[in-house]
Amino acid sequence: MTKLSVNINKIATLRNARGGNTPSVLQAAIDVQKFGAEGVTIHPRPDERHIRYQDAYDIKPIITTEYNIEGNPVESFLKMVFEIKPTQVTLVPDAVDAITSNAGWDTVKHKDFLSEIISECKRNNIRTSIFVNPTIAMIEGAAETGTDRIELYTEEFAKQYNLGNKNAIKPYTDCAIRANELGLGINAGHDLSLDNIKFFNENIPNLLEVSIGHALICESLYLGMENVIGSYLEKLK
Repeated sequence: MTKLSVNINKIATLRNARGGNTPSVLQAAIDVQKFGAEGVTIHPRPDERHIRYQDAYDIKPIITTEYNIEGNPVESFLKMVFEIKPTQVTLVPDAVDAITSNAGWDTVKHKDFLSEIISECKRNNIRTSIFVNPTIAMIEGAAETGTDRIELYTEEFAKQYNLGNKNAIKPYTDCAIRANELGLGINAGHDLSLDNIKFFNENIPNLLEVSIGHALICESLYLGMENVIGSYLEKLK
């Protein structure tokens, strides 16, 4: 069964809109695990506009499943990661002004840079994943860095699926097959939702983990978080 890791960034966005600590990101991390999610994901950015660096430290002691920290490996991010030592770090090439992640790594161009960071993560016993676009060259480049896993950037799939184009899954399936051949674990995320997750999961061989935040939180506004997480788990069987 593919694991579900819930990204709680949007809880922090809502909290920050009014100040104070409501809703609590710590309680959200506790609850998503209690409701059956197999992991908690956060994606702190340098401007701390949603998850703050202090949140990352505060969440660590309450993790009973897996802890995935995503982000651009700038110096401050790496310092935090090496101090916290989460289960997994997902390297994402965010621009500072990006509203959300909008591209994967060029794993060929940045091979040396990524390899150095991944080596340090491994020395700290942190599993590594690289955020990549669904192209074979980027999968093969990722394998050269020594990463444990890739995370397939799924925005284009979600967009095309919503338009009725189910053939948009093909490059993702092809990349998953190649990743499996190269011994890479496969994660996926970005715009996956209750509408498309079952189809995506059924077409990606050996999909280990999906990280879902925005859609899951939006769906929870209407259906309740416990119900929504249960629905994802059912679709991921």
